[in-house]
Amino acid sequence: MSAVARQTPAPAALDVERIRADFPILSEVRVHGKPLVYLDNGASAQMPRQVIERLVRYQTREHANIHRGVHYLSALATDAYEAARATVRRFLHAREDREIVFTSNVTDAINLVAHGYGRAFLGEGDEIVITHMEHHANIVPWQMLCEEKGAKLRVAPIDDAGEVVMEEYGRLFNPRTKFVSVTHVSNALGTINPVREMIAIAHRHGVPIMIDGAQAVQHMPIDVQSLDCDFYAFTGHKLFGPTGVGVLYGKAALLEKMRPFRGGGDMILSVAFEKTTYNTIPFKFEAGTPPIAQAIALASAIDYVQQVGLERIAAHERELLRHATESLRAIDGVRIIGTAREKAAVLSFYVGDVHPHDVGTLLNDDGIAVRTGHHCAQPVMQRYGIPATARASFAFYNTLDEVDKLAASVRRVQKLFG
Repeated sequence: MSAVARQTPAPAALDVERIRADFPILSEVRVHGKPLVYLDNGASAQMPRQVIERLVRYQTREHANIHRGVHYLSALATDAYEAARATVRRFLHAREDREIVFTSNVTDAINLVAHGYGRAFLGEGDEIVITHMEHHANIVPWQMLCEEKGAKLRVAPIDDAGEVVMEEYGRLFNPRTKFVSVTHVSNALGTINPVREMIAIAHRHGVPIMIDGAQAVQHMPIDVQSLDCDFYAFTGHKLFGPTGVGVLYGKAALLEKMRPFRGGGDMILSVAFEKTTYNTIPFKFEAGTPPIAQAIALASAIDYVQQVGLERIAAHERELLRHATESLRAIDGVRIIGTAREKAAVLSFYVGDVHPHDVGTLLNDDGIAVRTGHHCAQPVMQRYGIPATARASFAFYNTLDEVDKLAASVRRVQKLFG
């Protein structure tokens, strides 16, 4: 063997212009007469033409309610819906299709686990561990559970860079710790948490752990078996799919033990006034008519992303983040909030004494869409002593030229406010 170590070849560069041609909104929408620069992907990403066409095809040629129908359209829709479940299973590298539950979004998935698992297995004096960087969706359901059960919420701190202080995280575990729920990627800071290590620590203490992957699956490959997480959740509209659909992965053994969160049709095997028998997983968690069209379109979005290649996407987004970070750091008075060593393509910033809402309004005048506010992460804002930030979040269809436009617009903001 050669003495020269073999290196993994870098992923081929993306043909961004070809990719952009798949997203009609990027060329068809103008803002104040200027081309749209869409940098709000962390809130909701755009859908490619292929996903839109799949959604329309279902609505125009395949639409019917699923399961139990014996007619042609019902069978067609059922097959497409269950094929979508299989696509998600492969995407997450889950063991079985029945470990994939369709929800309405990540918030719904977290609530499902908080109620379905938490209500059954947590009691007075038990403790739940989260981090200081969580989205409200990964705080409030656990607070509600704690209030109901007399349990306690424990919070792992973050440092000035926006990284979890892992020593403190480890110290939170004790015999009363019964559950952990942490974000994979911070929506407000872009921090990529060391979830593999966090999962291992939880499991050393015999504690199940849930990962909020809303900001992760669009940026990096996910293998839930390799991570060994107990639950993982993501949402469709941040993964270039439609709104109204999300996914909860759960280990089959845990899902089987859990109580259904909602009652109604399709989650039962039999109903009598004396007793109801629940359906098998995953169906016992999918009460009523599920998001059929959205789930089918989500599968199309997953196919699209995998065809582009998540490694190639990650490499392109790292370059966008690098260039954006350097460009904004070069502007006097701009403060970047969240400087973790490992970050996804999210850049939150503060411009002097200018309120982020004013920053966002002026950027919009230049056709640039960013998110402003506390990003449903008020504890993060309190940690940094600020009311809000402006947040640019990038996707694989964004370009370095768009980053330059962002920097130029921020300079205009600074100039206007002196």
